[in-house]
Amino acid sequence: MRDAAVLAAENAVERLLAQPWLALLARIAAALPFLLSGLSKLTDFGGAIAEVRGLTGLEPAILFAVLVIATQLIGSALLIAGGRLTWIGAGLLGGFTIVATLYAHAFWLKPEAERFLNRNIFFEHVSILGGLALAAILSVRKAQR
Repeated sequence: MRDAAVLAAENAVERLLAQPWLALLARIAAALPFLLSGLSKLTDFGGAIAEVRGLTGLEPAILFAVLVIATQLIGSALLIAGGRLTWIGAGLLGGFTIVATLYAHAFWLKPEAERFLNRNIFFEHVSILGGLALAAILSVRKAQR
């Protein structure tokens, strides 16, 4: 009895995971933080410049803000588009996440009062990198079939 129930559950999960709409929804979810951030920076460019200066200290902040916005929006669009473009979008967003995380959330360089928060953010970003890497891996495997 238990074996039949387990088999039925496995089959139901496999059918669900095979649905194209679920893969699209997953790509949208993975891209959403980058897409919303890019749109927010685009509509408040002064805030984007201030964020670049405040979190990284990079100059010229205007140039880096433009690069961040372009990377977030283009990477998100490619990731959501799917197919052969998925790994390119995931790679752009992953590269951006690595650089941004090391510049903005290097918890080992932060004062004690900021260390806990930045350590959590750092490892949340590591998790995002894992999801982006998985999206890229799965898209390449699908393209190879």
